[in-house]
Amino acid sequence: MSADIASFVREKLGHEPGDIRLYELALTHSSVGGGSYERLEFLGDRVLGMVIARALYERYPNEPEGNLSRRYNDLVDRKRCAENGREIGVPALVRLGKQARGDGASQSENVVGDVVESLIGALFLDGGMEPAERFILKLWEPDLSSQGRAPQHPKSALQELAAAKGVKAPLYEVVSRTGAHHAPQFTVKVSVPKLGDAIAEGTSKQEAETAAAAALLSRLK
Repeated sequence: MSADIASFVREKLGHEPGDIRLYELALTHSSVGGGSYERLEFLGDRVLGMVIARALYERYPNEPEGNLSRRYNDLVDRKRCAENGREIGVPALVRLGKQARGDGASQSENVVGDVVESLIGALFLDGGMEPAERFILKLWEPDLSSQGRAPQHPKSALQELAAAKGVKAPLYEVVSRTGAHHAPQFTVKVSVPKLGDAIAEGTSKQEAETAAAAALLSRLK
């Protein structure tokens, strides 16, 4: 397994691994017992944020902070991390306990997204900022290049629409929470007086709220 991980680090992360144990830990879910990727994920999340923030600052020198923030939030969210992780084959290498494996955690957006961040953390500790930045910019380049205009978050757009119509702000309600701890599924309902309501699902409360806002917006257009 260590040989597979070393090969993955060389081919997909673009780095000759020094301490292979860091990458093994970065790929280990808490369901295995013992150490897990959670601390590395914490670190990798900050490294990813720094690299993307700098890339946006340099790429859009004339944009105000609000536009940069919307671009940033779109690029570093869990769904984006998971999509990029699947692109490089992360799910096949995630180490899971028997129950989590049976529940399909290797395909969970939360798990895959977390592991991508933990791998960034491992890469940063093993090689420093340069290889971590190189990896992030290479993997995120299609997202950076295709972003176009600064995206407006659906929740912000819905709130602005409600204000323009002179009605109360959107109200979000968690209808249900199902699934295992490592792979939850939230159902959220959003309601806006006189405009209507919509229900959507997501692997986090925030994701479900965003999807519900987007669904209501599309209905109102």
